Order: sequence, then C-alpha cells, then structure tokens
Amino acid sequence: MSKVTLSGHIEVPSEDIEAVLAELPNHITLTRQEAGCIVFTVAQDTENPHRFDVYEAFTDKSAFEQHQARVTASHWGEVTKNVERFYKITGNEHLT
Repeated sequence: MSKVTLSGHIEVPSEDIEAVLAELPNHITLTRQEAGCIVFTVAQDTENPHRFDVYEAFTDKSAFEQHQARVTASHWGEVTKNVERFYKITGNEHLT
C-alpha cells in the first residue's frame, strides 16, 4: 500500500477563529497518536490569521480513512464545520 498525503490549507471564518485556536492543540495531539500517522502539522499563517496551512501523511489508505472518520466525529470536526478546505491528496488512487 502507498503512503497517503494531504497538503493545502483551511480558511477559518472570523466567528470560528477562537474555537479553532482553542481546539487545535488537542486535534494535533490526537492525530499524532493515531496508528499510521507519519506527520501532521497545522500552522496558522503569520500574515493571514484566517488561513491555516495543513500537511499530513499516513502510512496507507486505511490509516488515512480512519483519521478522516475520527475527525468527522470529533470536537475538531464540530468547530471546523464552517471552514473552507483547499486540499490536495496524493497516494489516494483507491480511496473510497
């Protein structure tokens, strides 16, 4: 199986910045503890506080899909429900 990577950014609305910043450390910690997580970074842009650059890599499709499922059902999923996502996913030729 091939490694799956996601890179890009999210745009956070003004009304959600505080909640996103409060939950981000927990989200990063939980994701880095997931089986198959190789690297996971989310960083607020220094010039645009509404933009957060994202890079993640997982060992395979299964690990990536498990991460996505956890995120959807998590508090992070709730506080980021209004963000716009601009991602490129590679190594995902067979993702469902």
